[in-house]
Amino acid sequence: MTDKNLALDEEGYLLNLQDWTPELANQLAQELELELTDAHWEIITLLREFYQEFEVSPAMRPLVKAVSKKLGAEKGRSIYLMTLFPGSPPKLAAKIAGLPKPANCL
Repeated sequence: MTDKNLALDEEGYLLNLQDWTPELANQLAQELELELTDAHWEIITLLREFYQEFEVSPAMRPLVKAVSKKLGAEKGRSIYLMTLFPGSPPKLAAKIAGLPKPANCL
């Protein structure tokens, strides 16, 4: 369970990005019934770097493009991201990475 003092929005995204830690990411993932592997961490790290550069959480298309550019075409596919973060990879990965909900994601 996450720390009760953490400020989250109504959908469970961190309100204060400075509260994020890798330990919190593991807690959030457990609550979402995910066990983080090195493959998950590659995407989480990429997302956090993307956010630092562009100050926005990427929706699916820019996420796929960023993953493809940084990790290669094999990982830069939506099906690959869906296997790691089932449902909505941009939303789920952003939540675990401690980032705001991506714009244009329902």
